[in-house]
Amino acid sequence: MNEKIQVASLSVISNTFLTLSKVVIGLATGSVSIMSEGIHSGIDMVAAFIALFAVRESGKPADSRHAYGHGKIENVSGTIEAVLIFAAAVMIIVEAIQKMYKIMNGVEGQVGNLGLGMAIMGVSAIMNFIVSTRLMRIAKQTDSVALEADALHLRTDVYTSAGVFSGLLLIQVTGWAILDPIIAFGVALMIIKASFDLTKEAFAPLVDVSLPDEEREIIGKILRSHTEDFVEFHKLRTRKAGAERHVDLHLVVAKFTSVIDVHELCDIIEKEINEELQSTHVLIHAEPCSGRDEECPVEQGLAPSCQSCQLKTEVGCQSPEARVQKPEAR
Repeated sequence: MNEKIQVASLSVISNTFLTLSKVVIGLATGSVSIMSEGIHSGIDMVAAFIALFAVRESGKPADSRHAYGHGKIENVSGTIEAVLIFAAAVMIIVEAIQKMYKIMNGVEGQVGNLGLGMAIMGVSAIMNFIVSTRLMRIAKQTDSVALEADALHLRTDVYTSAGVFSGLLLIQVTGWAILDPIIAFGVALMIIKASFDLTKEAFAPLVDVSLPDEEREIIGKILRSHTEDFVEFHKLRTRKAGAERHVDLHLVVAKFTSVIDVHELCDIIEKEINEELQSTHVLIHAEPCSGRDEECPVEQGLAPSCQSCQLKTEVGCQSPEARVQKPEAR
């Protein structure tokens, strides 16, 4: 069992325990804030199962039906988890409104067994901090969207559990039962914020959004380091699927460059990109320069300047003697 599956399984176990504990204690104390945390942990438990399934499936190799692999299942998983979190927040808000109405109309009074409630909130905050820290570490190491989403869930649970703990302590000191639904509102708002952040993180790769600017700049820097070996490049496209990155571009070389030299240059570029950005699939379409081009098509900020590009076009396309030299291994 690999490390991704192990840590996802740990999340399932911890969330199952905390969900059952919070629901039982919430019912025993009559605290809507504890019940809201039980609902939150229940959603986290479902999300943990989804994350476990996603990391299992995304690790499968490409096949005839999924030629680009199964990486995007992690993004689907993260998007579903975001929707579940938002649904949990809505349920908590409804429960809090009902509880506030009952307290204000004298239907319900004080919350009981506050010590028991504070104990489970303390345990929850500590357990989720430990598990979320490990989840996030593995998520960063493996670039796993599903594990990162699960870690964000649990880290939010740390903050909300700590908030409920503080609120129950205030209720015990002040005797103000109205603080219970107010705390539940605060929990719901934090959950909605987590849902929004997770949606942005998970959904973007599903519509093939480009890689972040910093990663595109890394690709550009590698290409610029080889400007003596080609004329220019254009039509650079990037996207991400789970932990896998996909990059393709057109590379313009001097007209009489041999196929062997072009192939070796492309291999070098692909290798260097993979060394900087792991799990990157690079596809380079090589094409000869044309003397009829008045200027180079340049992708701003990534390609060499048109001055040097134009010079290479004028020199490189005239004769076989103007071929670019075979690139040295770097």
